[in-house]
Amino acid sequence: MNFDFSDDQKMLKDQARKFLEDKCSYGDVRTILESDASHHDDVWTGLCELGVTGAAIPEEYGGLGLGALELCVVAEELGRAAAPVPFSSSIYMAAEALKLGGSEAQKQAWLPKLASGEIIGTLAAAEGPGAPSPRTTKTTFSAGKLNGRKLPVPDGETASVAIVLANTGGNGEQAVSLVLVDLNQDGVTRSAVETVDPTRGHAEISFDNADAELLGGEGEGWALMTRVEAGAAVLVAFEQVGGAEAAMTMAKDYSLDRYAFGRQIGSYQAIKHKLADMYVKLELARSNAYYGAMVLSEEGSDLELAAASARISATEAYRFAAQECIQVHGGIGFTWEANPQFHYRRSKLLALSLGSASRWKNRLVAELEKSNVA
Repeated sequence: MNFDFSDDQKMLKDQARKFLEDKCSYGDVRTILESDASHHDDVWTGLCELGVTGAAIPEEYGGLGLGALELCVVAEELGRAAAPVPFSSSIYMAAEALKLGGSEAQKQAWLPKLASGEIIGTLAAAEGPGAPSPRTTKTTFSAGKLNGRKLPVPDGETASVAIVLANTGGNGEQAVSLVLVDLNQDGVTRSAVETVDPTRGHAEISFDNADAELLGGEGEGWALMTRVEAGAAVLVAFEQVGGAEAAMTMAKDYSLDRYAFGRQIGSYQAIKHKLADMYVKLELARSNAYYGAMVLSEEGSDLELAAASARISATEAYRFAAQECIQVHGGIGFTWEANPQFHYRRSKLLALSLGSASRWKNRLVAELEKSNVA
């Protein structure tokens, strides 16, 4: 079983890394952090021109017709750079939902624009604190009209189209459906929401008799969203692996440059232990992410199990690396001028972007119980 990427995929990874090293330095990330911008336009435009936004979108809809593995290598580099761009919401979530559940007309209308980066998409499920569920979804869709509120919505301020989880009647999981809504209409209002990582914009979106249409069949929304989330969890795990490695490297470099009592602080055992622990957690997360990538690319039946494993281990690896990076830097690591904050902020945001760790642990346990019964 070969878990390595192909030469072409490694070349794509190298191209993405070189572009981001050139166009998305920590200085560029800081520019967005210290401004009201929801994302970095130049970096986003450059990624679109590279074609990575359309990497996994079929050629007949304006994409490159590649696959999930190509998205994985790009995701790792986006995480390494803590890139302030709406890639995950537009590509991992909105485009994937359209690919899986959209009608031919919906795919023709929206996928080419998402592939080119002409528009940004998002998926809106949460309605405030707590994980979304069929029971707690109060946003309603009936007779072509959408009413309710979604909060927080990633990239909700700049998105042109949203896939919204809405109550359409019925019982249990069949009570909700996914609906497609153009956000540039009178029945939609948006306002910015503050988060721990301002480089990734979030918004509150309200719908008042907004025109919308079903994505997939009525009552199929929860199953479709669960599948989209599983694929996104693998891709976000690669972002977290990239971010964890960047934080570890930042800590290592500082430990070699900083001297205390006539010695590099990296020569002290306490610092060595911190770096070693970062590395162990990183490699565990990487192995789970690679397995998740394989299952995702092959559309295997173990996707939910693989996604949950990747999600949990990558979230922990990024959290730990970002936290310990600040500790290695000492007092300066807590200052506004220091760079460790970028990965600390991003690690906190990504830890909640698809639901909390406890939610994914419950999903992992549920899958393990199924396999034991079988």
